[in-house]
Parts: sequence; structure tokens; C-alpha cells
Amino acid sequence: MTTVSPPRRRAAWLLGPALVAGVAYLDPGNVATNMSAGAQFGYLLVWVVVLGNAMAWLIQYLSAKLGVVTGQSLAETLSQRIRSPWGRRLFWLQAELVAMATDVAEVIGGAVALWLLFDVPLVAGGVITGAVSMGLLWIQTRGGVRPFEFVIIALMAIITIGFTAGVIVGPPDVESAVAGLVPRFEGSGSVLLAASILGATVMPHAIYAHSALVRDRFAPDVEPDAAGPGRIPRLLRATRWDVTIALVVAGAVNLAILLLGAANLPGVPGTDSLEGAHAALEASLGGIIATVFAVGLLASGLASTSVGAYAGSEIMRGLLRVQIPMIVRRVVTIIPALAVLAIGVDPTQALILSQVVLSFGIPFALVPLVALTAQKRTLGSHRNRWWTTAVGVASSAFLIALNAVLLWLTFAG
Repeated sequence: MTTVSPPRRRAAWLLGPALVAGVAYLDPGNVATNMSAGAQFGYLLVWVVVLGNAMAWLIQYLSAKLGVVTGQSLAETLSQRIRSPWGRRLFWLQAELVAMATDVAEVIGGAVALWLLFDVPLVAGGVITGAVSMGLLWIQTRGGVRPFEFVIIALMAIITIGFTAGVIVGPPDVESAVAGLVPRFEGSGSVLLAASILGATVMPHAIYAHSALVRDRFAPDVEPDAAGPGRIPRLLRATRWDVTIALVVAGAVNLAILLLGAANLPGVPGTDSLEGAHAALEASLGGIIATVFAVGLLASGLASTSVGAYAGSEIMRGLLRVQIPMIVRRVVTIIPALAVLAIGVDPTQALILSQVVLSFGIPFALVPLVALTAQKRTLGSHRNRWWTTAVGVASSAFLIALNAVLLWLTFAG
């Protein structure tokens, strides 16, 4: 029987923060958008999912690098750079609105999943989703970083199974999928969906969360094996592997959702909503696949809303320098989501509006991140190389422009 050497075992033990942050790429909003893209345009937008995932890799790595090298989150670093108290408050306000919009989408996703699985009313489903997320946050605050990571990674595994099972039962056409890697559009509808996919790929709260996750994870009192000579280079190597694994999983699942729609639901109406996609899957592939999909959706809502609440707590603590118990904050921030469900807003419409709010927050997270990681006074010898900064600037400009297009198309009808 072979045994794993201690250094390799310790290296594997450093993985995890990116997998937690990567849950943001598998939230209910991404599910609805990718499914709709596949059902409406077949394999046309495969290249968009791949491109978005590549840009997300760089952005998440820069966020993690900032946390590893400085020992601070992005919110904490910005708090030190923004000297004006009112400037910090205004910056916090937009970031807080983004975090709350994210929470609305994720709680709604969990509520819809409970309705699909057990006929639970949407408001009650929202309460249950919030209660479970509070339990997960209690694990993080009381049990520590690693138990929280294990739970989120387990939910990520359920998400992966739930959203890829249909592709195994109804496999896509390989040649058509490969042809979808060639960038092209077919009409304004495909442009809108491409903007939606890319605009929702990099979530602002995931950027704030990742830097905080590595800070908490690699603190010397939490991860003593990570201390010692060469600590930062070793952590950065582990982080690159961590981000790569997380984004490969998230990218593969998002691609599988699009391929599921393209192969099994071409031209089927109603797939632009979560409940419509579930009904279409049941009619096309049977009740088992539809149920597995709903279970994946439930895991997606539970995991993503927990990580979103963690990010919101970090944004408040870092920018306002105010420490509020995460459970208390969870109770407060779930109120908007429950209000949306209670007044009868269409869940799909609420998801779309939440993505619009997220679009406003993209520049405020991306631009400072690229700028800070390029500065010698921030990261010293670990600052970005010129070409990394150039790619980061290009990716940021592209994502910001696409979010602007998404906003214009949304408000223009």
C-alpha cells in the first residue's frame, strides 16, 4: 500500500479557498442564463462560456494573491487607501447593494428548488434557504475555516452531479460543440445572451470573498504548515492550482448546462426561467433527471447564498471597520429576498434585475483589484508582471463594456 508523502499531503491541504469562492460561478442566475443560451441558440455561444471562464481565472487569482501577500482582504486594503470617511461609506454602500442583490438571486434559487422538489411555497422556501445558510455560517464562525470549506465543497459536488447528469443521459453532438468555440453571433438576441453570460460570470462579491478566504485560511495560527521560509511563493503556487481546479470545475459545469440545453431542449419555450427549464427537462429526459437538476439547484442556492453572506460581512467589516456577527447580518440581509418573494415578483424577473444591480458593481471591484496588484507598494516583488496587468486591464475593460451593453439592452427593452 502506497502512502502520500508529508510534503504532498501538506500541499493538498492548502487547497480549498478557490473552490468556496468558485461557488459564485454556479449560482441560480448562471444556471438560467446558460440553459436559455443552449435552448435558444444551440452550440453557438460555447465560446462565450470558455472565454468567461478564462477571464475569471485571472481575476480570481489576482484576488487571492492580494490576500496571500498582504494578509488583508480587498475591502480592508481599500479601506486603508480611501482616506475620506464618507468615501469609504459611499464605496461600502455600492458594495453592500451588490451583496444584497446577489443574496436575492441565490435565496430565490433555493426557494424555487424547494418548490420544484417539495411544493414548498416560495416564501417558506426562502425562509428555509436562509435558515440553512445561517447554519452553514455558524459552522464557519464556530467550527473554523476548514469545516466550512468541506461543507461548501460537498455542496459543489452535488451541484456538479445535478447539472451534468442530463448531459450524460442526453449527450451533445461533439462536432457541433467544437464548432461552437468559434466566436460569432446570430442576431441581437445572441448578443444579449452573450452579454448576460459574461456579465454574470465575474461576480463582485466573489472578488471580495476570495481575498478574505485566503486571508482567513492562511493565517499562521490556522495553517502553521504554511509558515516558514518561502511561505508566500509556496502559497501562491498552491493558489494557482486551487484556482485552476475551481475554475475547471465551474467552467465544465456551466458548459454542461449550456450543452444540456443545446442537445435536449432546442427551441423549447420557457427555458429562460428555472421552473421552465425544469419542466422542459422532465418532458425531454424524464422525471429522474429533472429531479436531480432540482437537487443541484437547491445545493446551488444554499452554497452560493452562504458564500455571499460571508462576502457581505467582510465588505462591511473591511470598509466600515465595524464587526457585526455574521448570523445577525444574515437575518438582516435575507429580508429583501423574502420581501421580493412575498409581494409576488416573478422569480425569473427578480433574477434578471439582480444581475442588473451586479453589473453596476463590477467596475468598483475589478478596477481597484487590477490596480492594487500592479503596485509595488502593495505587493512588493510579487506585484503583477506587465503582461499580467495588461491582460487584467483588457479583461476588466471587456467585462465592464459588456455589462454596460447588458444594462442598455435591459433598460431599452
